[in-house]
Amino acid sequence: MGRVTVRRRVLRVREGVASPRPDTLAAEEPMEIRVGGRPLTVTMRTPGDDFDLAAGFLVSEGVVHDADAVAGIRYCAGATADGGNTYNVVDVVLGRGVAAPDPSLERNFYTTSSCGLCGKASLDAVRTQAAWSVAEDPLRIGPETLAALPDRLRAAQRVFDSTGGLHAAGLFSADGELLCLREDVGRHNAVDKVVGHALRSGLLPLRETVLMVSGRASFELVQKAVMAGIPVLAAVSAPSSLAVDLAAESGLTLIGFLRGASMNVYTGAERVQPLPAA
Repeated sequence: MGRVTVRRRVLRVREGVASPRPDTLAAEEPMEIRVGGRPLTVTMRTPGDDFDLAAGFLVSEGVVHDADAVAGIRYCAGATADGGNTYNVVDVVLGRGVAAPDPSLERNFYTTSSCGLCGKASLDAVRTQAAWSVAEDPLRIGPETLAALPDRLRAAQRVFDSTGGLHAAGLFSADGELLCLREDVGRHNAVDKVVGHALRSGLLPLRETVLMVSGRASFELVQKAVMAGIPVLAAVSAPSSLAVDLAAESGLTLIGFLRGASMNVYTGAERVQPLPAA
C-alpha cells in the first residue's frame, strides 16, 4: 500500500534565520481504475481507501448504484515490469448483468487532483442520469447544526494536522453526527471515497444526510452529491455558477461560505429551518 504521508528535507526560514529540517507532506500518486480489466481513468490521489475511491467514482459516473453491482475490487498484481505490485492499479469487477461503462466516459488523459473534469470526452457525459431524486428528500436542518459542521470536519482530519495539505469530505446526519470522513489531495477524490464507502456498505441512497467539504463547491461535487442521493451539500468556500445551476435543477440544497454562524444558502433554502429572523 502507498504511504499517506512522506518526509522531505526543507529549508525553514523564520524571522530571518534559516535552518534545514524534515517536513511531512501529503502523498500524491497516480491510481488507474480499470473495470473488468479495461482501463477507464487515471486519477492523482492520496493513497488510502482506494477501493472506496474506485467505487465512488463509478457511482458518480452512473455506472453502479448499489452494492450488488460490484462483485469485487482488487489491486492488480504485476503492475510493474518485474512483476511487483505498486498498489496504484485497481480493477473493479461488475456484478452479473451490470453494463460496462460507456466508452464516452473514458478519459483522454489523467485526472489531476485539482480538477476532476479534465479529459472528459464531452460535457454531456458529465450530466449523468441520477438513480434517485433528491428534490423530495424531507431533510430539515437548523442553522446552528450547520454552523458546527466545519469545526467537526476539521477536528476529524488526522492527516491534515501533520501536513496541512489535504482536502476533506464528511458525511453528517441531520443532527450533526459525523458518519464518515475521508481525506485526499483532491476534494473530488475525498467525496468519491465517502460515496464509495456508502456504496460498499449498502447505504445508498444517502437520504437525510449532509455532505460537508473543505474548499469550494464545484459542479462536479454537486453532481456527486446528487448521484449519491445526498440532499444537502455545504462548503466552507464559494460555489461555481454551474454548481448553483445544477443544484437548483436537481432540488439539492447548496450552502457556501459556511463559517461559524455565517453562510450563504444558494438553493433549497426551505431545508434550513428555522431560519433566523431578519
